[in-house]
Amino acid sequence: MSSNKLLIITSYFPPESGAASNRIFSLAEKLSEKNYDPHVVTPLPNYPVGKIFNEYKNRFIVNEFYKTIKTTRLFILASNSTNKYIRLFSILSYSFILFFYVIFKPLPKKVIIQCSPLIVGFFASFACRLKQKEIILNVSDIWPLAGLEMGILNKGTYYNLLEKLEHFIYKSANKIIGQSNEILMHVSSKTSSKNKTFFLYRNFPKFEIPKHKESKSIHKKKFVYAGLIGIAQGIEQICSHIEFPENIEFHIYGDGPNANELKEVIKNKKQVYYHGNLNRDLLHQTLIEYDFTLIPLKNRIYGSVPSKIFEFSKLGLPILFFSSGEGADIVESHKLGIAQREINFEELQQKIIAISEGDIILPNKIKVRDIANKDFDLDQQFKAFEEFCLID
Repeated sequence: MSSNKLLIITSYFPPESGAASNRIFSLAEKLSEKNYDPHVVTPLPNYPVGKIFNEYKNRFIVNEFYKTIKTTRLFILASNSTNKYIRLFSILSYSFILFFYVIFKPLPKKVIIQCSPLIVGFFASFACRLKQKEIILNVSDIWPLAGLEMGILNKGTYYNLLEKLEHFIYKSANKIIGQSNEILMHVSSKTSSKNKTFFLYRNFPKFEIPKHKESKSIHKKKFVYAGLIGIAQGIEQICSHIEFPENIEFHIYGDGPNANELKEVIKNKKQVYYHGNLNRDLLHQTLIEYDFTLIPLKNRIYGSVPSKIFEFSKLGLPILFFSSGEGADIVESHKLGIAQREINFEELQQKIIAISEGDIILPNKIKVRDIANKDFDLDQQFKAFEEFCLID
């Protein structure tokens, strides 16, 4: 099998929305652009709504090209339930089918495995190890620690089992790429670094930037959140706790398990607007009209750096970051905006008011876009990734 062939195993891929989907597609597209031959294996599209998309319903396996990327989509019992047992059953349904797919299909020498979900990563790593393939592990979240920090998991037998799976996955990998320095430090603390390559691979986007349109209103500041509406982000809690002044509007795009709760919270919030989901191109066209963006991580997860930092700064949106850790460090060190590190809704409200009244001056859009283009260069990052992880 040709040495330029690569298998990519993931749980998220377009037409699904979200950071994980965009990250893997961006990697696959870049591989294809550089004359590699990537083949993506992923579940039938279902994220974030937890239902198989209409055009894929009643299908077991779908082989297609998504844009230029060869893609195999496998059956999954889709769910976005907050019940951990239902979600486990959903993940297992895909994991079992994936395992047998990997075992019985011819594979290239190198396989890139996206982890999390942890259980998918385990079955993929186990199957690839049985077939003696070189595993390049792409770690985007630290599980089960992330689940513990979000309050989804408690320490006990199940948690201990997940830790064993985590150790097995790290041990099985030949090369490990992480989305943050915190992730790489965590992984290196859990496994021997002997004969392993560790590489920092940020989720830098590459897309055509829409032409900027000036805000139509000179009296109101309009800021925006776009992304998953879930436990970690806490958008519904932000809307519940904050009283937005008359001279500011908060616009929200996205979907997720907490979307219905958000709709209830904002019924009597005249300054808050929920628009639902938009496809990525239309979203970008829409976002450039806003004055700044809010990027929250109410439940701070060790290792997590929201990819929105890189994507939205490339659109020229100044950032109000509501969390601590590596994400806040990036926003401040690259001068992309300001960070409210303490999860304090009253202080966040004061910052929003200060921005709306001009007491806090965020960097202008052109400056933010220039910084992003210079510091978050996907081509330079991929060149280093290729040298360290793909070339023998």
